[in-house]
Amino acid sequence: MNEQFVKTKQASKSLAALSDSRRNEILLAVSEAIVADKERIIKANAEDLAKMDRENPLYDRLMLTEARLEAIADDMRNVAGLPSPLGHITEQKTLPNGLRLCRISVPFGVIGMIYEARPNVTFDVFSLCFKSGNACVLKGGKDADCSNREEVKLIHEVLERYGVDPDVVALLPATHEATGEMLNAVGYVDLCIPRGGRRLIDFVRDTARIPVIETGAGVVNTYFDKEGDLEMGRAIINNAKTRRVSVCNALDCLLVHSSRLSDLPALVAPLSGSVCCNAIATNKTPVIIYADERAYEALSGHYSLLEHATDESFGTEFMDYKLAVKTVDSLDEALAHIDAYGSGHSEAIITQNESAARIFQQHVDAACVYWNAPTSFTDGAQFGLGAEIGISTQKLGPRGPMALEEITTYKWLIEGEGQIRS
Repeated sequence: MNEQFVKTKQASKSLAALSDSRRNEILLAVSEAIVADKERIIKANAEDLAKMDRENPLYDRLMLTEARLEAIADDMRNVAGLPSPLGHITEQKTLPNGLRLCRISVPFGVIGMIYEARPNVTFDVFSLCFKSGNACVLKGGKDADCSNREEVKLIHEVLERYGVDPDVVALLPATHEATGEMLNAVGYVDLCIPRGGRRLIDFVRDTARIPVIETGAGVVNTYFDKEGDLEMGRAIINNAKTRRVSVCNALDCLLVHSSRLSDLPALVAPLSGSVCCNAIATNKTPVIIYADERAYEALSGHYSLLEHATDESFGTEFMDYKLAVKTVDSLDEALAHIDAYGSGHSEAIITQNESAARIFQQHVDAACVYWNAPTSFTDGAQFGLGAEIGISTQKLGPRGPMALEEITTYKWLIEGEGQIRS
């Protein structure tokens, strides 16, 4: 694989010669190819799906449909329509000795991406890297290997048609060995971004010899405050939990104020899969609730798929139709729970009390903190970024949805007239 790393590093240099308008033209051509050739991508995806149990919650995340491919193409068009992140002057000054300094945004060079059963990531990463002048080395999971290979083949066909070196996008074998090779590609891969579960992210962070930006596992909490609006809460909780259970912004734990336990059955009723009222879009699959003792008592006789919570119920990223429910007696107790069990991804409060909301937003240490909105909005496209390469939960460098600006760095340009340092 070292040969591939060398080729991609060399190809990355050629991207500097492309104008932003040319990059946009190529991205639009790829988006058109995605739609025009969707049948070949869906056929390859079907090979991957055939190897996975339909009951696996990751099955939905793996699946590509015509509608999803149209959405991917739309996201790529959106990326093409965004301003270039390159060449921005972020600081400019003249020193007393006459030296003129300018700090300007530039690509990283080669970005390595490690991800699991998410074939949409292949197109998202390509579009963001290409727009920002970066080459990319992709390492997908074995569950999506057929899909990824067909997607990269399509991208290469468009690049070759436009006279661009196809090695600006490389797909490694879907093996553990390939992951290790990438993580040790010092001098060839400038930055690695893992996107997946906690085990993958921990492995990359602990193993890599190249710089890493962590995109976090999402252990997501929502606190329904004593002054929360019931109808708003029903809609927000249902959307946050059931819109797509296998993604990192899906709700894992509902914290409910003890004074609102009488409202808990109505609050979670849409999760049962059989309730439809007040324009709440219901899921077809009922959610299993793991409730603490007080919540369990409040839900007994009102919710069928009810189980007692254990210590493991809290702090778990379910990625499934499962939800923990915890009773708290105060805002401070809710904050303490999030401090103890949250992953720094996305957290939310539902309340009509602005003071409580501001305290929550100020105290909670997470990349995205919501007030009266579902955590399902934590997404680069939803944030107006075109697409996302991942959601960073670390504090050094990018935080939250990462898009074009987050995958550029900068350099200083210095001009003088022969000044000499004393």
